[in-house]
Amino acid sequence: MKQGKLLRTLLITLAFSFILAGCSTGTANTTKKAETTIVTSFYPMYIFTQNIVKDIPGIKVENMTEPQQGCLHDYQMVPADLKTLEKADIFVINGAGMESFMDKVIKQRPSLKIVEASKDMELLKDANGEDNAHVWVGISGAIQEVKNISEGLAKADSKNSEAYRKNASEYVKQLEAQREKMHKELDGFKSKNVITFHEAFPYFAKEFGLNIVSVVEREPGTEPSAGELAGLIDKIKSSNVKVLFAEPQYSAKAAESIAKQTGAKVYLLDPVVTGEKNAPADSYIKTMDENLKVLVKAFKENQ
Repeated sequence: MKQGKLLRTLLITLAFSFILAGCSTGTANTTKKAETTIVTSFYPMYIFTQNIVKDIPGIKVENMTEPQQGCLHDYQMVPADLKTLEKADIFVINGAGMESFMDKVIKQRPSLKIVEASKDMELLKDANGEDNAHVWVGISGAIQEVKNISEGLAKADSKNSEAYRKNASEYVKQLEAQREKMHKELDGFKSKNVITFHEAFPYFAKEFGLNIVSVVEREPGTEPSAGELAGLIDKIKSSNVKVLFAEPQYSAKAAESIAKQTGAKVYLLDPVVTGEKNAPADSYIKTMDENLKVLVKAFKENQ
């Protein structure tokens, strides 16, 4: 009798164990999701893409370059970049010549799906007659890039196409509100003549009616010669420009030197090319808000 009771207890215990094991296995299988890895080329593309993939399950976004790298002019890829791209299903780039290393990427990963943010956009030319790639610095350019990224992701990953487009539409509304806010505060200023440190701001200037009288360094790190500097100083004096915009990504020493010789004041304007490692999705808008405060201060002090 005791043996029969013991046997029944063992059988019940074993059956219960099998049920638990089956439940555990089923749960693991249902919660495990295939992950799509999207790699972005640099900081602004990372911010835009983060907003577009918001709350979509199974999507991972990783930035290829360090967030303090800045623009990718003449950037040489390092082994860590190629390692990051090995994991990528989709690669989001700015395009317009910004990522000069794309031939190498295509050679290494010929089947990699590439989304170009500046696709089919009308580009401004720089002083050398080359396409200016800094389209995201103007908010209208950023809006079009967000739309292009969204459509590119929708084609590359069709199962999430509706979610990409919905998120992009919500983010575009935020960007449009920021653009309207900036126009409301900036359009009333009559004199908006400025000197910028690099060629990063033509789209921004076009957006908000700034007149870029001259640029200190056409390319980052290429300091003007003594003759060019003298010419620039003469131009600032003759045109009576009082506002000189340096960038937080670079040393302001040259700008401060020019300011001392011309009476212009130096302010920091951020082209949104760098940020923190895991920057929040609202980083672009927050930076533009800071730029707005700087612009209002600069124009009020120098009208």
